[in-house]
Amino acid sequence: MRTQKCHGRVIAALVGCTALVLSVTGTAAAQSASRDLGRQVLPANDGWASYGTGTTGGSAADAEHVHTVTTWAGFKAALAEGGTAPKIIKVKGVIDAVAEGCDAFAAPGYDFDAYLAKYSPEAWGLDTDLSAEPDDSPEGLRRASQANQDTAIKASIPSNTTIVGVGRNAGFKGVSLQIKAVDNVIVRNLAFESPIDCFPQWDPTDGATGNWNSEYDTAVVYGATHVWLDHNTFTDGTHPDSAAPAYFGMLYQQHDGELDIVRGADHVTASWNVFTEHDKTILIGNSDSESTAVGDRGHLKVTFHHNLFSGLVERAPRVRFGQVDSYNNHFVANDDYAYSFGIGKESQLVAEHNAFTLPTGVGTGKVLKRWNVSPLTADDNYVNGVRTDLIAVHNAEIPGEVLESGAGWTPTLRTEVDPAKSVPRIVDCGAGAGRLG
Repeated sequence: MRTQKCHGRVIAALVGCTALVLSVTGTAAAQSASRDLGRQVLPANDGWASYGTGTTGGSAADAEHVHTVTTWAGFKAALAEGGTAPKIIKVKGVIDAVAEGCDAFAAPGYDFDAYLAKYSPEAWGLDTDLSAEPDDSPEGLRRASQANQDTAIKASIPSNTTIVGVGRNAGFKGVSLQIKAVDNVIVRNLAFESPIDCFPQWDPTDGATGNWNSEYDTAVVYGATHVWLDHNTFTDGTHPDSAAPAYFGMLYQQHDGELDIVRGADHVTASWNVFTEHDKTILIGNSDSESTAVGDRGHLKVTFHHNLFSGLVERAPRVRFGQVDSYNNHFVANDDYAYSFGIGKESQLVAEHNAFTLPTGVGTGKVLKRWNVSPLTADDNYVNGVRTDLIAVHNAEIPGEVLESGAGWTPTLRTEVDPAKSVPRIVDCGAGAGRLG
């Protein structure tokens, strides 16, 4: 036995169960391989990503397709090498895609002060958006600048790829991972500092007073299948919204989502991650429109388990269409909290055996947010240590947004389910980057 301190708690853990005396030739090598994060695969029955063919990433890569990278250029080169052949990319240290700063992406002639002067509500009004502005206008130059950043910070992940952090301090800053129209991807043990949009767009017609809109999710699963995201940390880091200025009376928003799963993506498992210090966190299904719905219905099957959602405003996740299983997660709210689960069009959410830690003054009814009338299952959840019927409390506290019980399906792809009362200790001690290897 050994004891391990975690967030002020002391837990006991068995060790040495696999450290028996080796008596068979080759066992040591096999054990070494089992500890190699790049060779590990998603366990059987571990959420939707285990469905069908399962998720093995690049675990079968030969020696020529195992790369250790320390720079953004090296990472992108490793992704491009070998096409869709199985590959393992080990990230060492923190890789910064915007180390040179936002000025490196600015188009010639772009001037933010000129942008503010031309499109202020006093000068431009609030009735016309900026879509028709010519290329040589402040908005046109902003578009060109944003296109430069887009090319620079996005990385397309091919099929049959495993990306893992080496040690406790591996990750990315300012990067947007594009897991798009591919199959069989694993991302583990990495800390992600959300990319900032250097050139957000002002939209005078967004809401009654206009709004700033930004691009770049930290990770996008777009039409992809069999994706496992495990033991990662997603945070705004050194650029929190609280430090952002306001222009035209609105927050100068430079962040989009931390994780979006959209456009018919399917069979995704997100386990033991930390999502923290963010506003619009996770979106599953990006539109209510019927044209999008055609590709989303029957897809967007996602599992979340043993994740820590801390200091977030909303979308943990917001769901449209998908069969989403959320169990054994810990949600820790602050005073900016809006909601955790967003119940959207034709969503089929099962939220069970989760724990919520809410501050004084934040009502339990806010855990659920009804965007559309879609029944959900929400059983055996605990709020501040007390077993709570989330649907009943929501309906009592917010009677104008009544939710219905019964998602219409029962999850079967689960590994061990921990008692909900134990979830805060278990998740807080085990989730996030730097916990593996």
